[in-house]
Amino acid sequence: MMSSNSSINGFYNMLNQGLIDLHQTFISHNFMSFQFLSQVISSLQSFHSQLTLLVRKLRLPVGGKWLDEYMDESSRLWDSCHVLKSAISGIDNYYSSATNIVSSLHGYYHHVTPEFSRQVIRAINVCQREILGMEEENKNLTETRIQQLSQCLNQNTNICSNSNSKLNGFSGFRGVLFAMRSVSSLLLMILLSGLAYCWSSSCFHHEGQMVSMEMLQQKVAEEIDNNDGQGILLFEFQKAKIAMEELKVELENITYGGNEIQEKVENVKNCFGLLRCGVDTITGQLDDFFDEIVEGRKKLFGHV
Repeated sequence: MMSSNSSINGFYNMLNQGLIDLHQTFISHNFMSFQFLSQVISSLQSFHSQLTLLVRKLRLPVGGKWLDEYMDESSRLWDSCHVLKSAISGIDNYYSSATNIVSSLHGYYHHVTPEFSRQVIRAINVCQREILGMEEENKNLTETRIQQLSQCLNQNTNICSNSNSKLNGFSGFRGVLFAMRSVSSLLLMILLSGLAYCWSSSCFHHEGQMVSMEMLQQKVAEEIDNNDGQGILLFEFQKAKIAMEELKVELENITYGGNEIQEKVENVKNCFGLLRCGVDTITGQLDDFFDEIVEGRKKLFGHV
């Protein structure tokens, strides 16, 4: 029994420290940057991995209701990560369109005729309309999920406040699952807001089970409000959009090419290069997480 309590307390401490580390990462990087979101996925993966290891330490019986509850939680992670994968795919398509526009300008910096400029501007307009369509699609895809995740945060808080005895089920594993569900709900909401769509900070306004959780929630909500957050909040995505708009304005105002066009094109190249690098990183992390979820379900199903 003492060994089980120690293992459970160790898991809670790990969650708490992980959230503290995420809060520090958030305040030391640009708002919703790839660096921060990558750390969120790493933390989510680490928490899930530790959860599966905890089962073996608790010596829970093979099968049973504890396994059903774990399977429900891992399925929820799986579904939300598929939405994230879809959102990342849309950003990757945006990168491809922008790359084609930049390529069309290479070698023409000093020979941009009004007709050629209009052609490029039309291509940029098409690209920008595609962004609006992508964000609307993401909004429809994520709205229900973020609401469900937000409700989960609130429900789990109420359970922890009113039903402590219920959380002692399965040698304390049920309490661990509730804590994991709350933390993963918060982290998934952050990822969806950054990579897919965010329309308000209201979904982050809940009391957490842990002080470290409340700190992260409040900081994210505060930054969303400060940045008038709506749509895809990803920092590198926003920078790329601004760079593309600046190039468009330059093309609209220019009568003949020159250094200004070249600078704007180079800025677009740099911004979209960072965007693509981040997309590749996040995509790889999500694929690894999918593999881990599958492996964890196999192990716990057979309890090996």
